Amino acid sequence: MKIKTWLLISYLVVMLLPLIAAYMLFVWINAYYAEEGFGEQMDAYIELSPIQTILEEPALYRVDSDFSKVEEMGSERISITLYNQLGFILYSTNPMKKQTFLSFTPKKQLYEGFYERQQKFETIRYKEPVFSGSSIVGVYEIEWARDEWVAGVGKRTWMTITLFTLFFATLFIVIVYLVNRKFNKPLQQLMKQMNSFAKGLPIGEVLKSNDELGELSKSFEMMHENLVEANEKLADEQQQKAFMIASISHDLKTPLTSIRAYAEALESDKLSTAQKNVYRKVIVEKSIFMRKMLDDLLMYTLLQSSSYTMESVIVDGEEFFDMLVSDYDTLCQEKGIQLREIVDVAGLYEVNAQQLIRVVDNLMANAIKHTKPGDKIWLGAVNVAAIPDWCFNFVQQSLLETEGMYLIVQNEGKGISLEQLEKIFDPLYQADEARTKEGSGTGLGLSITKQIIEKHGGKVEMHSKENRGTAVICHLPSSKGEENETMDIS
Repeated sequence: MKIKTWLLISYLVVMLLPLIAAYMLFVWINAYYAEEGFGEQMDAYIELSPIQTILEEPALYRVDSDFSKVEEMGSERISITLYNQLGFILYSTNPMKKQTFLSFTPKKQLYEGFYERQQKFETIRYKEPVFSGSSIVGVYEIEWARDEWVAGVGKRTWMTITLFTLFFATLFIVIVYLVNRKFNKPLQQLMKQMNSFAKGLPIGEVLKSNDELGELSKSFEMMHENLVEANEKLADEQQQKAFMIASISHDLKTPLTSIRAYAEALESDKLSTAQKNVYRKVIVEKSIFMRKMLDDLLMYTLLQSSSYTMESVIVDGEEFFDMLVSDYDTLCQEKGIQLREIVDVAGLYEVNAQQLIRVVDNLMANAIKHTKPGDKIWLGAVNVAAIPDWCFNFVQQSLLETEGMYLIVQNEGKGISLEQLEKIFDPLYQADEARTKEGSGTGLGLSITKQIIEKHGGKVEMHSKENRGTAVICHLPSSKGEENETMDIS
């Protein structure tokens, strides 16, 4: 149950409790009145009949009358008051009225309510005129206490109060228990978990419930998981950056050392012109390699930045991708590698041409590097419905997209193990463990490729089978017709 619902029910019970108790008392007293009323009337009739016979004597209503019989009929329970026809009190067995002897009561007030029983809570009053002939000579008033009635009502009132008190005490204990269970304990547990989280300690099991505190605990757990994941990701990124700096520094040190050595050797007069030309060529090659490393590092850093934006344009798919996959024939022929190209793309695509050229260059460089002379490389740009038949069978079963196009670079070779595939897109990771080998690259190419494709709204996968070959599959969505001319890299 939601805490809001539980509180509303609790408030409603507390507010209705006094009303229910008052209503119960009212109903109980009415039932008692209905039960005791008739008996009380019969008792009063039997008890008052002989008194009324004496009080109907006209001789009693003179100032000099003998009131001894009236005195004998009075008691603590019954009081009798006699009035003359003018409204003056002649005699009363009530001590309070004796002190007001001969006090005057207006006729209108005196003559009202004849022959009626005027019931009050503690007493019943009855008035009747006394006639002498056709004239009123006086009025007698009998008032008797309702002792049994008052005692019965009092008893029921105290029983109701007692039951109400017991019920209220029980309700209070139940509410305290529920408040402690639904509020205090969960809040204390949540505060303890927050303190543990603030101190970097395990937070333990989070409260599971269907109320607001359960939702709050669930939100805290999600926040904790997100923060832990973010901290782990940040720590991993920092570790990668530290490793990257160390690796790049190491990789730059070797060509710099070679450049310095060859530059110093060029100053020697003992070298022939041919040797100097060779040394100059080595220096240029080493500087190009260093520039490539620095370009990769700069691009990787830019792609990691949330403030970097990459301009994009809408292009015709067939025209653009035909240009993109061309011009690799000469390079493959020089390496003795057979290249097969295919372009079958239709529709419009939103791309950054320069970055996609970098992607294809990276993928083709890797394919050529790991393909022996005489083996084949396949390069294709096709719609998702036009999968080429030369794709490896272990690649075709993963091509499940229903929209957009595939950019496929596939080569024959020794392949990559499953363990290496899981890390292949990590920065600085190289399946070839001989990182120091000349021309091995920075290890950032595939990581940069993955980020560029993802910034285009696509995804990249690598599939490989040992002693068979490797395929890199890049999926790009077609343009949805947006009018934006830039692509945010955040």
